[in-house]
Amino acid sequence: MNLPKHIILVEDEAITQRYIKNIFEQYSVEIVGCFDNASDLLKHFKNLEFDMILMDINIKGSIDGIQLSREILKSSNVPIVFISAHSDDDTIEELLELAPYGFIGKPFSAKELLATVRIAYKRFLINDKQSDTLEKKLSIDNDIIITENYQYSIKMSELYKNGKLIKLNHKQRKILEIMVKNINHIIEYEQLVEYVWGSDDVADSSLRTLIYSLRKILPDLPIVSHSKIGYSLKN
Repeated sequence: MNLPKHIILVEDEAITQRYIKNIFEQYSVEIVGCFDNASDLLKHFKNLEFDMILMDINIKGSIDGIQLSREILKSSNVPIVFISAHSDDDTIEELLELAPYGFIGKPFSAKELLATVRIAYKRFLINDKQSDTLEKKLSIDNDIIITENYQYSIKMSELYKNGKLIKLNHKQRKILEIMVKNINHIIEYEQLVEYVWGSDDVADSSLRTLIYSLRKILPDLPIVSHSKIGYSLKN
């Protein structure tokens, strides 16, 4: 069974912690760290060697599992599988922004846990291998715009941070594409809306929300706002 050998577990229910540990012990999978809040995990994170994180969404403290995952993914390429008793639309929408490798709804069986983790880990290994291959392509591809620690391949319409592919949804990719092709130039609101949505009959708030979502994922990407005019990407 293709399972990760070392897992970090973020879960605030002691019963669920023991349940998960007991399941993985049968398959020689080690829980290298078990935490019930964000603060403790972040304190020990750099000292842990692991292959995957199992992340409960509702954990102790002011930072929930989604916020914690967002913070981790800023600097680490790690597969995260979420656990939650809630699967409402708002929660799922937040999760989709992070392009999670899997989701397990509570309560769950040992079979469901193992299947989800196995599939997630296999997907991660495939994506990681593809990223390594693409990184080599980037090193010889002259059609790249570099913005600080970001690289953009016009040929593939994809953004990389330190050689790693950044996962974006369709609209995020479209708006980044037009910004990169017009780097260091202001693009007016109307042009951006037309390029991304294919129509100018779109609420102003839709563009602001899209830019906001991109900045959340890429906080150090220099997207500049030009009041009452538009946006630009600086290098």
